[in-house]
Amino acid sequence: MNNESKLKGLDRGRAKFAYDCAKEGSTIPKKKEYKSYVKKIPLLIKTNGLGATFAFVKSKSDADNKKSGYAYHLIYQQTADWLKNDEKKLIILNNADDLIGKIIDLDSPEYRAVTNEVLAFFTWLRRFADGMIEGEADDD
Repeated sequence: MNNESKLKGLDRGRAKFAYDCAKEGSTIPKKKEYKSYVKKIPLLIKTNGLGATFAFVKSKSDADNKKSGYAYHLIYQQTADWLKNDEKKLIILNNADDLIGKIIDLDSPEYRAVTNEVLAFFTWLRRFADGMIEGEADDD
């Protein structure tokens, strides 16, 4: 397998995973918030860095699926799950590991590589969430 077809395979896997994530996000009670947050997170990463962004996401997370924070909780979990399943194994996450802890332990080249991977994942996630979820976030 040449490098170009390998990259296409990685991107296809990323797209499939993001599709499944967006599909799950479209079924939660606060799906409009999910869509809104998925659209905002890449800019937050570019502005504040991956670690600070996911520290923010985690701080806003709520395991109660009736609350707006559940959308953050789901996005945090989906991102961790993607990094666990990513063929490139840029970061090794076990089920007991916390994404934030692993991110802040990375050295600079690994941090950049993981940041680029998360941004690539969010490119697909944003596209699918945009297509699957109608309307903008409510103010409630």
